[in-house]
Amino acid sequence: MVEGSTPWPADVAQRYRRAGLWRGEPLGALLRAATAEHGQATALVHGDRRISYTELDRWADRMAAGFARYGIAPGDRVVVQLPNVPEFVAVCFALFRLGAKPVFALPAHRSQEIGHLCRITGAVAYVLPGVHRGFDHRVLAKQVRSGAPALRLLFSLSGQGGDVIDLSAVDDAPRDFTGQDPSDAAFFLLSGGTTALPKVIPRTHDDYAYQVRATAEVLSMSTSDVYLAVLPLEFNFTWGCPGVVGTLASGGTVVLADDPTADDCFALIAAERVTVTSVVPSIAQMWLEAASWSEADLSSLRVVQIGGAKLQRSVAERITPVLGCQLQQVFGMAEGLLTLTRPGDGHEAVVATQGSPLSEADEIRIVGPDDRDVAPGEVGELLTRGPYTLRGYYRAPEHNAIAFTDDGFYRSGDLARLTADGDLVIEGRIKDVVIRGGDKISAAEVEGHLLGHPGVLRAAVVGVPDDFLGERTCAYLVAAGERPTLHDLKSALRDRGLADYKLPDRVEFLDELPVTPLGKVDKKALVLLADRPRTPVANQKG
Repeated sequence: MVEGSTPWPADVAQRYRRAGLWRGEPLGALLRAATAEHGQATALVHGDRRISYTELDRWADRMAAGFARYGIAPGDRVVVQLPNVPEFVAVCFALFRLGAKPVFALPAHRSQEIGHLCRITGAVAYVLPGVHRGFDHRVLAKQVRSGAPALRLLFSLSGQGGDVIDLSAVDDAPRDFTGQDPSDAAFFLLSGGTTALPKVIPRTHDDYAYQVRATAEVLSMSTSDVYLAVLPLEFNFTWGCPGVVGTLASGGTVVLADDPTADDCFALIAAERVTVTSVVPSIAQMWLEAASWSEADLSSLRVVQIGGAKLQRSVAERITPVLGCQLQQVFGMAEGLLTLTRPGDGHEAVVATQGSPLSEADEIRIVGPDDRDVAPGEVGELLTRGPYTLRGYYRAPEHNAIAFTDDGFYRSGDLARLTADGDLVIEGRIKDVVIRGGDKISAAEVEGHLLGHPGVLRAAVVGVPDDFLGERTCAYLVAAGERPTLHDLKSALRDRGLADYKLPDRVEFLDELPVTPLGKVDKKALVLLADRPRTPVANQKG
């Protein structure tokens, strides 16, 4: 086990192995097994590039040997920050086979985040894009290296010579790198928080191989499936729910999208006969708008997974009628727990819940502030533990002391309830609550009602400081045509039965809501924006 990681208790790990959940499969072996069965089939598509399983498998082997030639050893950490290109997949499988540990960094990360990741993991190498969307990551890399003592190797998609090594040079005759411990960390994901530097999440070979196998089974993934990777590959959602790894393990084809726009993705869906994809609600909304005028053939789509943020019912109801495919709601976290709606679920469950836990071994508790279980159907904090949910963040003992219960349940920070059928409904975040004059207001609840207004396309509610009430509510909206007044919105929300204290105190209109690198609405940015002078609509009387 990598130093700084928290293992599952020995008796718990033994139980998961006896149940067949953990099978001792190194992640690098998943591609090897798929290649043995589907060697000449297409594994990856990116633009004009089409890469077979045999080619990808050989590429990963040669790159593993190439990294070893540059001095990277089993157990070393390597920060990987690449866009959606085939090199990302080859690099990760090469490192899996070598026994080194990829540390996923988002393409949008800059020196603060990259420097933090290099220091906290003790990374010896950094794989970067070169120049990507006008930003030169090679300059950033040299800045980061000056403050990260262990960082000695820089690899780039477009090396500039000197001490930045072109990734194409990472190549050598294949070698045998067997002997990995499947219970050890295979790679590191990042937490999705927006208020601080990301925490680092160790994912083991055992737990992640189980996750991708189980999610692929839920979706009945097969060799005929074509998965469109829309979100960054560094997302847990894109990488393994079942995502890229699950599709490859199933013998399917992965198509890599450079951009999430409807123009680009609809063209890929039509050309490659995409069957499955996964997006966040903001992208789903853009696709729904575009589908009204697009002539692209989307008939191959069978499932669109939507997760990463709360999907409002008004949006969920439109997915199947507009896109012509099944909606699968997914609630998940890089830390582990996944809940999903299933093909046999009724309409109400699919549009109004986030489904049931992926595994029968997942344990869920919904607790109040006193850590006692709430009554069935009541809202509380979601606590969880299970065969693919971490037992501790990497090198974060102080945070772990408050993020986990004494018996190993992870405190998610999500407000949730369970339906009578056992489906999970996420009601928001504990910190995504506005306390107005002592009344607690769920931002997600108000957002859902605002999206029910025909004049509102997107909505985000935040709390802003107020000397009298402590906080007031500010609703940031993207209008669908003419902007409704604050008075109109309040009247509409009253008609929907919303209590007066939950009505927005203030409304601001934006062309688009700001989003985090994870594709979620950036409420921290909206709170900062709320401190600026108001636009005229904010002063309308309600």
